[in-house]
Amino acid sequence: MVGHPWRAGAILGAVCGVALLVVSACSQDGAISPKKVRELAGSTEAVRAREQVEQGFRKTIAHWDAHTALTLGLVTVDDSCAGGQAKEWFFQDGDDQYRIRCTMHVDAYFGADPHHVSDTIDGILTAGDPDGSPIPFGHDFDYATRVVDYYRGKTGDPQGPGTGEPAQLFNAGTVTLGWDQVRQKGRRALIEEPPACLPGAPPVRRCLREPASTGVTDIRREYGMVFKLAFSYREYFTVYKDGRTVAGGRGATGPRTTGTAHPLSLHLLSLPPVVSMSAARPASRRAAGMRNGEQET
Repeated sequence: MVGHPWRAGAILGAVCGVALLVVSACSQDGAISPKKVRELAGSTEAVRAREQVEQGFRKTIAHWDAHTALTLGLVTVDDSCAGGQAKEWFFQDGDDQYRIRCTMHVDAYFGADPHHVSDTIDGILTAGDPDGSPIPFGHDFDYATRVVDYYRGKTGDPQGPGTGEPAQLFNAGTVTLGWDQVRQKGRRALIEEPPACLPGAPPVRRCLREPASTGVTDIRREYGMVFKLAFSYREYFTVYKDGRTVAGGRGATGPRTTGTAHPLSLHLLSLPPVVSMSAARPASRRAAGMRNGEQET
């Protein structure tokens, strides 16, 4: 039996149509190429978001340097952009929803006098007391005041008997302040050197150590002890596969400073933008919830 030519043509056309739809779907749901990631990471929107976020971080760091007894010694910036993955059918983590996502992480290392830890931490709380301060620790933070009393010899271990010398304060979702232990018997916990930079090149990956010649050991040698201000990772630029673009992310800009910043702070602020993650303290610190594993009352 001889088939009808028009039927064969119709079938062929349907097959081609389905094939085109499949190709189109695959192109939308496929992994983003390195070339496209670089293109998006260097776009005007991405550069603008990167600079704004970075400047916020730098302003916050300069505020800490100008309004506390800490002396800025080193700033590290790790900035990277990643392309989205192909459609995830089973183990879905959201990486197939975007074309590109850029994040930045900033740490600042300060020097301080190990003989005046109580005054140093108390001064930080004083600087954080005013509403709107970018320093999220104040005297209404009960645990922090117990840490000050511990270093003044007024109380025992602030987290309870046998817990030892404290080594950090943290504000959930914004920043962690850590420091070298100076009283702990035996092995003391010390702030570590920042990790080595991962391979890569801007605008997809950027890694800064400012100044490049300074390490944590150098700061400790000069001042006696080290404090580390670690900001939470900040997503600052995302382009979704459905066309939406989110730039900047959440967080406040840097504070208005009235003090005199340390020369290194001014130098860091003048360098090419890195990332801005100056999370201002909430109107009510108690609304921030848990700190150091304790519920404020």
